[in-house]
Amino acid sequence: MFNQEDKEEQEILAIKYIDQAEMLADRGKGEEAVKIYEQAAQIYLDLGSYLKLDELFIRITSIILKFKNNIQATYRLKSIIRKTEELKLYEISAKLLINLGNISFKMNDWETAGESWSQAADYLYESDPEEFHNLVSILLLKAGQSYERASQTRELGKQLIFKAVMRHNKFFELYQEEEKQAQLLITSKDFEAASKKFQEVSSYFKKTLDNLSDLLNEEEDKDTMLNAKARFIHFVAEYQTISAICLFATNIPEHNEKIKTLGMDSIELFKESISLLKDYLYPKKKDFDKEIVLRITFDTMLFAIIQRILDIEEIKCTENLLRGIESNKILIKDIKKSPYFKISEEIEDVGLTDTLIKIQKINLGHFESIKNALVSHFLEQK
Repeated sequence: MFNQEDKEEQEILAIKYIDQAEMLADRGKGEEAVKIYEQAAQIYLDLGSYLKLDELFIRITSIILKFKNNIQATYRLKSIIRKTEELKLYEISAKLLINLGNISFKMNDWETAGESWSQAADYLYESDPEEFHNLVSILLLKAGQSYERASQTRELGKQLIFKAVMRHNKFFELYQEEEKQAQLLITSKDFEAASKKFQEVSSYFKKTLDNLSDLLNEEEDKDTMLNAKARFIHFVAEYQTISAICLFATNIPEHNEKIKTLGMDSIELFKESISLLKDYLYPKKKDFDKEIVLRITFDTMLFAIIQRILDIEEIKCTENLLRGIESNKILIKDIKKSPYFKISEEIEDVGLTDTLIKIQKINLGHFESIKNALVSHFLEQK
């Protein structure tokens, strides 16, 4: 602990260091200036003068950003960030991480840029989710778009873009909680209540879909917008379909009209989502995004299921999926290898009831527990 006299002496010394660093910076001696600034910063750290520290780190960062050697700049920034993180100065850490992300992006270091912006978003959200609401969404979006540029982090990038849009619409935590409640209702065989929950979740995704342009600019990043739009259309249709299946499970005739309304709307949405994803996949010659191939075939499978439930065959789902992309033989081969495509063919050939066992054996991701409960129920009814 410093007594008052020692504290005043240390503050005077810090001011001297700052003046000295400013002179060096004015002469273009950035590296030397940063070292002197860091000595002043250490004094403020020892004194617990964090407001002064914030101002000082902004000044240090502005000089670091002028370094001609970007690798040296990132090294110095990372060193400062580690200090602020150790002291749990998360708002300061976030500001520094944003700058680190900016430098890394200019260097085409997509992973460091994505990691920096994503961590900055997390720190700001923990600090004050309301005050930093818009900035958090933008940082997550930037992180996701940066991660998408590197093949090894492409899937993480898509997840962050999804999270950014959901956070922007204040729906991320709510959607997860609503889905958990719906799962519990299905487990207890309260299918009607579960159907209402899934309709609520679907309505949230619909609102998010309508607000996509608030965060994403189609002109600036066509692929990101196309993929995000297809993803949210997919979720609206998916949750409406599960809602319709839950009502179907009640075996109450009064629900038939509602099942039809939900089902027919979902069919139109599946058509749109599949069309958008074909537009995205078709121009590519190889190395197709596995997640998107699974999603387009998953939509096709749900399309086939809802048609069987409604007892219609407006179009043959697998033919709809392959139509217009026949010339891309490698893409066709990848699509046909998907387990969801094979199930779709099975449903078209022998019907839904005779395909239930095979549906039970394939993994449906976050719908796995819901699927198991529903399939078990329908098998008991056979």
